[in-house]
Amino acid sequence: MVLATLCGCGEVGKNNPLINPGETPHGTPEFSKITLDHYREAFDIALQEAKAEFEEMVNNTEEPTFENTILALENNGKLLNKVSTIFFALDNVESTDETQQLILEVEPKLVAFNNDIRLNPVVFERVKSVYDNRESLNLDKEQAKLLDDTYKSFIRGGAGLDEEQKEKYRQLSSELSTLTTTFGINVLAQTNAYKLNITDAAVVEELPDFVKEAMALEAKNNNQEGWTVTLQSASYGPFMTYSSNRELKEQLWMKSNTKALNSEENDNSEIMKRIGTVRMEIANLFGYETYADYVLEERMAESRQTVQDFLAELLDATKSYAQKDYQMVSDYAKSCGADYTLMPWDWSYWSEKYKNAKYSISDEEIKPYLELNQVKEGIFTLVDRLYGIKFKENKDIDVYNPEVQAYEVYEENGDFLGVIYMDFFPRATKRSGAWMTSYRDMYVDENGNEVRPFVTLCANFTKPTENTPALLTFDELETFLHEFGHCLHGLFAEGKYASLTGTAVYRDFVELPSQIMENWATEPEFLNIFAKHYQTGEPMPQELIDKICAAGNYLAAYLNVRQLSFGMVDMAWHTITEPVTMPVEEFERQSMAATQILPYVAGTAMTPAFTHIFSGGYAAGYYSYKWAEVLEADAFSLFKEKGIFSKEAASSFRENILSKGGIEHPMDLYVKFRGHKPDTKALIDKMDLK
Repeated sequence: MVLATLCGCGEVGKNNPLINPGETPHGTPEFSKITLDHYREAFDIALQEAKAEFEEMVNNTEEPTFENTILALENNGKLLNKVSTIFFALDNVESTDETQQLILEVEPKLVAFNNDIRLNPVVFERVKSVYDNRESLNLDKEQAKLLDDTYKSFIRGGAGLDEEQKEKYRQLSSELSTLTTTFGINVLAQTNAYKLNITDAAVVEELPDFVKEAMALEAKNNNQEGWTVTLQSASYGPFMTYSSNRELKEQLWMKSNTKALNSEENDNSEIMKRIGTVRMEIANLFGYETYADYVLEERMAESRQTVQDFLAELLDATKSYAQKDYQMVSDYAKSCGADYTLMPWDWSYWSEKYKNAKYSISDEEIKPYLELNQVKEGIFTLVDRLYGIKFKENKDIDVYNPEVQAYEVYEENGDFLGVIYMDFFPRATKRSGAWMTSYRDMYVDENGNEVRPFVTLCANFTKPTENTPALLTFDELETFLHEFGHCLHGLFAEGKYASLTGTAVYRDFVELPSQIMENWATEPEFLNIFAKHYQTGEPMPQELIDKICAAGNYLAAYLNVRQLSFGMVDMAWHTITEPVTMPVEEFERQSMAATQILPYVAGTAMTPAFTHIFSGGYAAGYYSYKWAEVLEADAFSLFKEKGIFSKEAASSFRENILSKGGIEHPMDLYVKFRGHKPDTKALIDKMDLK
């Protein structure tokens, strides 16, 4: 192999921790030792190695078998996969101009190599030969699924196209890679570009202390006097919620809702149009009318009609209630003297005030009981009671930022399960939102040894200040639980092949393990475990817990319709049959018109910053969140029936959902767990609409 030739002499790559790593706990990456030059060198060497391995396959004259063809493809480029996984995961949390430039250099090479594999007629014939003879091969379930997935990946990757079409596909897929990367770079740049600095103490006087302290710290970090608000959610959200200053909030809201829209720098308006067109053209090459048709063929939903009907059904069932939610908050605002139409920048403030008035509850009251470390320990206790797993911090595990904590995870019997990295706070180098990803997926190596996963939980929670520790809002508690569910999906992975384990499942199934975890946030038995005042140690009063539970469905219809709007605009972009020529803000307005509850503001659009669908993996798939809500609403009812700490229910959920990855069809897995198929009614009932 090329790598052996290059590195055997002990020269090239010798001192590269990606290629010749030192001894670390469980083989975890040596983040602190890896430089940009190491990545560049490792990509070059790993690509050469992967290409050499592939050439061996091309030149193999032996009869195609599962082992020398399908398994060889699964194992092709392991070093390249390792380097890519670490680099791209890190770019989400430690992104710089230099890493972004390297992505733009490397991604076209990776796309080209992937196309070289999928479009190679010799290798496709070998794959097809094994596939055509599959009934006689006596394959087990995992082998059969890997063979099926491999064959489909070639067909869906262009193997069946003619030469002219193949060349067109190469061009389009390479262009799409660059476009989606640039889209994400622009969003991060636009998010970091704007800061609102306030020097008048009277403007911030009304704000809760935790908001003022965070703003003061932000200003100090930027070498400014006063208080600073950014477009990062942990800064933007609290200011919009607690400030009554409509002028400043309108300014902030407009900046947030025109990110990368018709801007002089980092503009995504034309980029997203081109992304939509390129995806449409790729789908057309394969004989599909739209990109959604192409994508959804390999999803639980199976067709765009199913998705559109699903979204329409939920909208029809909840829109009138969402309008009532808006009117309810508007009436309350008027009763308090607000003599204006409630605009989007008013919504967080007045909906929070009404929540406080109706339920006598606010995040300001809740936050002292949700100190981050206590929440973390509470979640550890929850999953220990459910699944019997233990978490042990190991400070010898190298981390990529001093804020990150690394934990070893063990089974009840002491077996090692994996490593989880926790990265909680916003940074200028970190993208917004919250997510889970992996630095290593689970698989079985050539010697039959399990290689356990490394997963990471990333968020942008409220930072600690000079006076207080990190105190979470209730939404942040739910976010923590959500992403932890994804992490469990990765940690509980079982199986032989990395491409089938952990979160390697259909996109509209992957949110079930995460969204079901959010249900525990409103369970008194869970809150009683950890919710203690960070100063006094007093447990959260039962009265406050009761209020949290009572407010669990506050604005449920409005929030449901808001989420449906995102799914609908996603479907609109990915069901186009002609390039979009109208302004993107007008396209968005038309796409979301049926879901419009708050007043429309001309000249704004959220989609130029909608990274999930334009630079993430949710194109024609954002409906997945609502789809998974139906699954989890039905699934959690089993825990309610058997007890929220039921080991029986948890064991079944782990065995049938969390551990199986993509080995079996998700609907089959769900039915094994629940005993029946899910029904949309479960979600509507859960919202308890009135």
